[in-house]
Amino acid sequence: MHDSDQYDVYAFGVIASSTLHLLQQAFPVAEGYAELGQSLPMTGGEALNSAIVLGRLGLRVRLDGNWLGDTPRGRRLLETIGELGIDTRRLTLREQYSGVREIVFSDSRSRTIFGNYIDLLSGERKWNVPRKEDIAAARIACVDPPFRDESAAVGRFAAALDVPFVSIDCPFAHNLARDAAAVIISGEFRGREYPDAVLEELFAEYQSHARGLVIFTAGDEPLLYGRRDGEVQRFEPYRVDVTDSAGAGDSFRSGVIYGLLQGWDDTEIVGYASALAAIVCSRFPGVLDSPSHREVLAFMRSAPAARP
Repeated sequence: MHDSDQYDVYAFGVIASSTLHLLQQAFPVAEGYAELGQSLPMTGGEALNSAIVLGRLGLRVRLDGNWLGDTPRGRRLLETIGELGIDTRRLTLREQYSGVREIVFSDSRSRTIFGNYIDLLSGERKWNVPRKEDIAAARIACVDPPFRDESAAVGRFAAALDVPFVSIDCPFAHNLARDAAAVIISGEFRGREYPDAVLEELFAEYQSHARGLVIFTAGDEPLLYGRRDGEVQRFEPYRVDVTDSAGAGDSFRSGVIYGLLQGWDDTEIVGYASALAAIVCSRFPGVLDSPSHREVLAFMRSAPAARP
């Protein structure tokens, strides 16, 4: 593949090596105890996990974002990403840098992450500068907000090139929310950034700023979605026996991206994204065993109907 080749998705954001521990019971309270079930080396970071899920849906993805450490762990991660069929030409191994790493403990209801993300996001830049030609060669872009001016630049380039993009967890006045084809705001982000906000009023604020689809997720609780000047819609997520909730949000975003590329309406997009996330939550490791498009459709036909 040459730089001029077209592909489906340009994904810019967080790329991490991860170790996932599946607990046999709920995460313990302080000074408590929980029994370990399975432990596996995993991938981490929103951009990388989304790229993996999108690739397993049959889309061609170019990945860009933070540097990888020129260490055994970093080289192994780069090799793994390439083996998954993701275009890694923009990924950079840096000497004297350990890279981004995390340890995730997951139970049937939640996941708890320990990592070095504060180190990543503080001090000097530790990620690539996005290239406009990469975005021009994509059908759609996927961007994580944390990388300051560089994340915002992906949104600006995409808007100028008329390439749709999907973002997550950013303030309503940010260009990554305002200009996105879809912006997905998690309950975790809302609780941290807008702890005193009334849900409906905050959703209306995002609606009034956004040019595209706004989605508020809340784990297995009903989600909200809608567009500027339109009605607020609710969707009841699909119910499954949760094995591993790590990667649920990344998978949901992947479903939204896939639906936008198919030209589906908003309800079809949200339903597909919810089904995709549900399947990922029912598997271990969910992201690396994420479903094909056919599997998602089969699940939607056989699962109890989610209620819009």
